Amino acid sequence: MKKNVTNILRSPFLPILLGGMMLMGSCAPAPEHEDGRVMSTVTPPEWSVNANIYEVNTRQYTPEGTFNAFAEHLDRLEEMGVDVLWFMPITPIGEKNRKGTLGSYYSVKDYKAVNPEFGTMADFKNLVDEIHDRGMYVMLDWVANHTAWDHYWTETNPEFYTTDEDGNFHPPIEDWEDVIQLDYENEELWDVMIGEMSFWVEEIGVDGFRCDVAYMVPTEFWNRARQELEQIKPVYMLAEAEHPELHKHAFEVGYGWRLHHIMNNIADGQETVDAIDEYFFVDDAGEFPIGTYKMYFITNHDENSWAGTVFDRLGDGVEAFAVLSATVPGTVLIYSGQEAGLDHMLEFFEKDEINWDDIVYHDFYKTLLHLKTRNQALWNGTAGGPIERINTNQDEKVFAFVREKDNDKVFVVLNLSDEPLEISFEGARFAGQYQDVFGDRTVDITRDHIKMMEPWSYYIFER
Repeated sequence: MKKNVTNILRSPFLPILLGGMMLMGSCAPAPEHEDGRVMSTVTPPEWSVNANIYEVNTRQYTPEGTFNAFAEHLDRLEEMGVDVLWFMPITPIGEKNRKGTLGSYYSVKDYKAVNPEFGTMADFKNLVDEIHDRGMYVMLDWVANHTAWDHYWTETNPEFYTTDEDGNFHPPIEDWEDVIQLDYENEELWDVMIGEMSFWVEEIGVDGFRCDVAYMVPTEFWNRARQELEQIKPVYMLAEAEHPELHKHAFEVGYGWRLHHIMNNIADGQETVDAIDEYFFVDDAGEFPIGTYKMYFITNHDENSWAGTVFDRLGDGVEAFAVLSATVPGTVLIYSGQEAGLDHMLEFFEKDEINWDDIVYHDFYKTLLHLKTRNQALWNGTAGGPIERINTNQDEKVFAFVREKDNDKVFVVLNLSDEPLEISFEGARFAGQYQDVFGDRTVDITRDHIKMMEPWSYYIFER
């Protein structure tokens, strides 16, 4: 195991553990906290308390685009501080109505097989074992909403699909013409789909799932899937959604899409730091059930391939927004190539490999990931500290905050503007002696502290 957090976990997660025991009997209404907020009944795996997530695009990761070639990067990723490796779908890709030459990972032809482009099932099982040997974990991308047109169920179980008025299969969305919609009104499909997921947990040893377009599949299905998967072993579940309902009984982690778009908007001048204040302290305050949290990111496979690189969207603010996403309450995602300064939009349906000649941001992300691992103030869910805003004389341009848990504390200051600023701080919550995380020095910060900051610069102070 990379980290031993069992004893620390006992107190923060006790209410969630008790709720998880309730779930094993039935998906009763989620209990309420004394302040009226909903408490999740999900029991996160103990190892996930301070885990980060790294998304693996197997096709584009290496010239070979295989599991065995990717394995050569494991030592580097372990050293960088990666905890959970989320693999984009590794199943065979449909050929009928395929997009591009190689097709979309999300056009699943067989849920219990491996795309031969990447290697064999034995190769993947060996990779999972190697990852576990390093104290890291594996999450599979699971596409439950739709399959390829040539999935064998179209022949053996056509009743698993919705049809149009003429009795024909159809895509879930017009633009997704390479896939067809499954029908969750047929509960026999629930049994089969959960069985397919169970195979990967029980036989291959994966530790959880990132669930594609989770909001398009009935919440009740996910509740039951989580309950049955937990009979095999504790699993870690990430919903590609920002829907609180999914987190009452099924998922501990969801996407932080809204903050992602706020960051993009601040970078191009459409919004100010006020939007972050509104997000954390008004709109988002208590939104997710207690014990669950969001995953924050400056890029992922969708954003990189369709919306632009981090440099296209965030400009000179790339590092500052990466610091924000790694230090606010929630977990953090790093996408393949992010640490190498990936500066082009990867083709989605073709071979378009990442250039690893200069892993220029390795030390930057190593610093952030190791900080999150060791400092309890930055841990996930109720195990971490709440965010407390520190007001300044430049609140529309500077986002400053503290997070504190037990004996650990961080003070983060971000100049999210293209101007040099002289900053003074209000109150005394930030004062104290800290380590400057990126400056590698001890600093004493007093109530009357004034800081000069360059455009798009940042500080993290830790104790």
